[in-house]
Amino acid sequence: MKCILSAGTALIALATCPLLAAAETPDPALQDVIIVTGHRTTTATDTALLPEAAPMDGMDITRLIARTPGAARIGNGEMSGQMQYRGLFGPRLNLRIDGHSFASGGPNLMDPALHYAPTPLVAAVHIDRGISPVSEGPGIGGGADAVFKKTDYANSSEATLGYDLMIGGRTVNDSLSTGGIIGASTDTWRANLLGAYEEGGDTAYKDGTIGGSEFQRSIQGLSTGLRTDLGEFSLDWRRHNTGFSGNPPFGMDIRFVDTDVVKASYEKSFGDILIEASASYTDAAHGMNTYDLRPAMMRREALAYAITRKADISATFPAFGGRLQLGADTAEEDHNIHVVEPENLDNYVYSLPDIVIDRYGAFAEWTGTLGAFNAELGLRVDEYDGKGGTAIFGEDASMGQKMLAASYNASDRRADATTVDAAARLWRPITDDLTWRITLARKPRAPFYLEWFQWLPSGSSAGLADGNIYLGDPSLDPEVALIAETGFDYVTENAYIRPTVYIRQIDDFIQGTPFDDTPGVADSLEEMMASMHGSAAALLRFTNVDARLYGFDLDAGMDLPGRLRADAVLSYVRGERRDLDEDLYRIAPPSLTAGLTWEGDLWSATFETRAVAEQDKVSQTLQEAGTPGHVTLSLYGDWQVKDGVRLSAGVENLLDQITRDHLSGYNRNAYGDVAIGTRLPGAGRGAFVRLSFVG
Repeated sequence: MKCILSAGTALIALATCPLLAAAETPDPALQDVIIVTGHRTTTATDTALLPEAAPMDGMDITRLIARTPGAARIGNGEMSGQMQYRGLFGPRLNLRIDGHSFASGGPNLMDPALHYAPTPLVAAVHIDRGISPVSEGPGIGGGADAVFKKTDYANSSEATLGYDLMIGGRTVNDSLSTGGIIGASTDTWRANLLGAYEEGGDTAYKDGTIGGSEFQRSIQGLSTGLRTDLGEFSLDWRRHNTGFSGNPPFGMDIRFVDTDVVKASYEKSFGDILIEASASYTDAAHGMNTYDLRPAMMRREALAYAITRKADISATFPAFGGRLQLGADTAEEDHNIHVVEPENLDNYVYSLPDIVIDRYGAFAEWTGTLGAFNAELGLRVDEYDGKGGTAIFGEDASMGQKMLAASYNASDRRADATTVDAAARLWRPITDDLTWRITLARKPRAPFYLEWFQWLPSGSSAGLADGNIYLGDPSLDPEVALIAETGFDYVTENAYIRPTVYIRQIDDFIQGTPFDDTPGVADSLEEMMASMHGSAAALLRFTNVDARLYGFDLDAGMDLPGRLRADAVLSYVRGERRDLDEDLYRIAPPSLTAGLTWEGDLWSATFETRAVAEQDKVSQTLQEAGTPGHVTLSLYGDWQVKDGVRLSAGVENLLDQITRDHLSGYNRNAYGDVAIGTRLPGAGRGAFVRLSFVG
């Protein structure tokens, strides 16, 4: 069944259109979710969102994710937004696209994981509450899976046609977004084409425009499945092409991202044993430069390539009064990045040459009843082996680059790590309306390839966009987090509330720290090279420190007299260094989003308020600036025109407030009206409209 939501009820989509597990299975926490109209039951470990039901406040799916408890968006460009979840982001989260994870093309994550999930193609986003199951792979924080639309198998041998399409636009940047799927199926085969196209100009705000914030992206692909006596086979292919797209907080903008994704899967039940396997290949080519979308004192182009090869297999069967899944997986990431001066092709350097990270993992995950609780218990072991190739450079590369390259080439250029995950997620239904839950876990993360192998001082930082210069360290240890969280879900036909409190004690947390004991004094070759990036840039080395993250979040809502309904999301997270009296870097401030909805039979209207507190808990080591709080008002409407046709529209930021999101970077593009070095503002007042067709 397809959930029909108003824009207002979609404020908290997981409550107004939540999940039901398959009725025949006693443990709903581990089941594929089914969006069902008219129910507010939730599972203990998984929540879901419906992108089509949310306000169209941008092309990036992370804008939708940021509307959930504990989540926020890091805005590095319209095509480059990252998800932050309870203070963690980037490589620390287990992010999947249609159940599949792969390496981004570039070192600054201009194409982060969710870049590959355009809203017109996404059916739902599943959020891993608190932590991800070990069966989904490694990751120190929670995670998310953006599930693509696809034509499902039909109930008969006669072919059935279907489609799910949308078109929409926004005035704040004159943008267009359109796409969807068209396909056919029987009870033994399914196939659908998919495609999307999005483009927009510079984003407007009250005092002008944000220069170099335009974007363009297109995607095409195919999804197929075949059921036979030998099992079910599926094959998915997508081609992603991103054109000129701005990244104002970075030193460069996207010139292109051309990525091919191919995944083959197999599934077969042998009595009580379910066998699942998949293999995938992803090839991302990424070009970026300093001059197409901004004025440039120095013209530079960077070309980055990332190839990901993955394979996995698992068996699930009855054991110990529940279901046990045993699995193994492997992944190989190849990265190669070089920087060149376009007018002088002899001035180049391979800044991250032939970096290869191999990972081999195995896991066991059991679900069943443990005393008075339903339980998911997991154990996972991963072995990492990283190595760097030989740094090469052109004849006209600087002497400093040549000397640092020689030092890097003379080093061992290898790194390795072994990580062990252990997780216990427990939940207990007390009544039909109330479920208590608790999570205890040990979750590690191996260093990102930049953190291990970046030998040339560079602004590449996996999307931190802080203007600082970073160096890696092959001796870095993996991060290890001890996690505890608890909360409850109280859900009735007329009201719901789902609070959670949590703490993460992280040993060997990886963060940039001053390169030496004399920051600001260029008394080393590395610091002299870093000073070429500007006097405001600090040279930092990725280092193991100790950290703590703790917080509280909830979503809640209730029916009011008549046709009114109220919904709200509250998020609070605090990050601290444990080895210093200092706050962690780039942590989202407390926020509250609340909406009041009038629900008609076929239409609805929502008045929404978003309040964001000031953030003065900032990192002194990283010279992080605080941000003031702000409040914005928006109005949305939704009309079910007829079966299969739906129209949504609204006005965002009604009072045209100038907002400074703490997670946005600092502007480095001299075009437009935002001063260099100031935090980028949010979008000004603008209208959106979206039309959807399903059949």
